[in-house]
Amino acid sequence: MNQNKSHRTAFIFLTVLFFLWGFITVLVDSLIPRLREVFTLSYFQAGMVQFAFFGAYFLLSIPAGYILSKIGYKKGIILGLVTMGIGCLLFYPAASMRIFGVFMLAYFMLAAGITVLQVAANPYVTVLGPEKTASSRLNLSQAFNSLGTAIAPAIGALFILKDRVMTSGEIEALDNTARTEYYINEASAVQVPFLGIAAFIGIIALVFVFVNLPKIGDTAASNDYRGVLKNRNLLLGALGIFFYVGAEVALGSYMVNYFLSIDLAEIIKNNSLMRSVAEWILSSGISTSSDMAIVGVFVTFYWTGAMIGRFIGSYLTRLINPAKVLLIFAMLAVSMIVISAFSTGLVAMWTLIAVGLFNSIMFPTIFSLALDGLGNDKPQGSGVLCTMIVGGAVIPPAFGFITDSYGFHIAFLLVILSYAYIFFYGFRNKSRKVTI
Repeated sequence: MNQNKSHRTAFIFLTVLFFLWGFITVLVDSLIPRLREVFTLSYFQAGMVQFAFFGAYFLLSIPAGYILSKIGYKKGIILGLVTMGIGCLLFYPAASMRIFGVFMLAYFMLAAGITVLQVAANPYVTVLGPEKTASSRLNLSQAFNSLGTAIAPAIGALFILKDRVMTSGEIEALDNTARTEYYINEASAVQVPFLGIAAFIGIIALVFVFVNLPKIGDTAASNDYRGVLKNRNLLLGALGIFFYVGAEVALGSYMVNYFLSIDLAEIIKNNSLMRSVAEWILSSGISTSSDMAIVGVFVTFYWTGAMIGRFIGSYLTRLINPAKVLLIFAMLAVSMIVISAFSTGLVAMWTLIAVGLFNSIMFPTIFSLALDGLGNDKPQGSGVLCTMIVGGAVIPPAFGFITDSYGFHIAFLLVILSYAYIFFYGFRNKSRKVTI
C-alpha cells in the first residue's frame, strides 16, 4: 500500500513536468512568425529555429541516458530543470540585443534541459505501476503535457504575437524616441513570459530537491548501447518518434503562416462566431489585434485536440491493442491533411486543427511499444528514442524549404509520408502484446 502511495505521489510530480515542457515547447512556436518578421527570414530560415531547439535532443539524449545511469532520476530531473531555467533567462538579453544567434543559444539551452527531463520521465512513468497499463499511464501523463501545449498558443498570441511587427523601413522612419520605445516594447513581449516561466521552473526545481522519488529498477545496470541498438523494434520505433515529432512540430510551427496564406484572418473577422472566439481568447476586440494574433489563437485548438485525445487514448489503450489505435489515428491524421489541402476557409482550418486530436496518442504509444522487453536497459532505450526527437529539427526546415519553393500544399506531402510511416509501425505491432 505504501509503495502504491509512493508511486502515485511520484506520478503526480512527474506529470507536472510533462505539463511544463509541453507548455514551453509550444510557446517557442509563437516566436517563429514574430522572429520571421523581425529578422526578415524565409520559411526555411524560420524553420531553423526548431533546428536549434530539437537539435539538442539529437546531441544530448544519449549522454542524458548515461548521466541518469550515474546520478539517478531525481538528480537528473533537477539538472534538467536548472538547465531549462538558464535557457529561459537567456531570452532576456536575446530580446534586448535583438541578436538572432543569442535567441538560438537560448532555444538550445532550453531544449537541453527538456531533453534530460524527457529521457528521465518517460521510462520512469512506464514502470510506476502494473506492466499491462504502462501505455495507458504514459498516455495520461502525456495528456497533461498536451494541456500545457493547449494553453501555450493562447499565451503566445496574448503576449508575443499581439502587436504588429514593423518592417525595417518603418523602424528607420521613426524618430529616436519612438524607435527606442518600439524596441523596448518588442523586447518586453518576449521577456515577460519567459521570465515568469524561469521563476516557475525555479520553484519546481526546489520542490524536487525535497520530494522523495521511489527508486525503480537498476538505472546503473548497463551503460552499453550496443545491446539496445540490436533491437529492431526499438530502432523502428525510434524512426516513428522521428517522423511523429517532425510532422507535429512542422504543422504547429507553420500553422499561423498557413492560415495567413489562405486569408483566414479576414474570414474570422467577418464570421460572428469565430470573431467572438478570438475576442474571448485575446480578452479584447480584434480590430486592433494583428492578423498573426487573430489566427494564432486558433492554433490553441490544435494542441487542445492533442490533450483531449490523450485523455481518451489513456482509456482506449486499456481496451484496445495500443498499436491498433496508433494505426487508426495515423490514417485519420492523413485524411484530415488531405481534406485541408483541397479545401478553403474554415473547412481548411478546422480539418488541419483536427490533426492534433489524432496526434494525441502517437508519442506515448510508439514510446511504449519501442521500449517493450528492454528491462533494465530502459534508460538506454529511452536515450535512443529521445535522440530521434531530432525529427523536430529536420522536418520543419524541410517543410519550410518546400513551402518556399512550391507552396504549402506540396509541403503537406512531407507530413503525409511521416504519418504513413507511423501507420506502418502500428500495423507491424498490431499483434504484439506489450509487456513493458
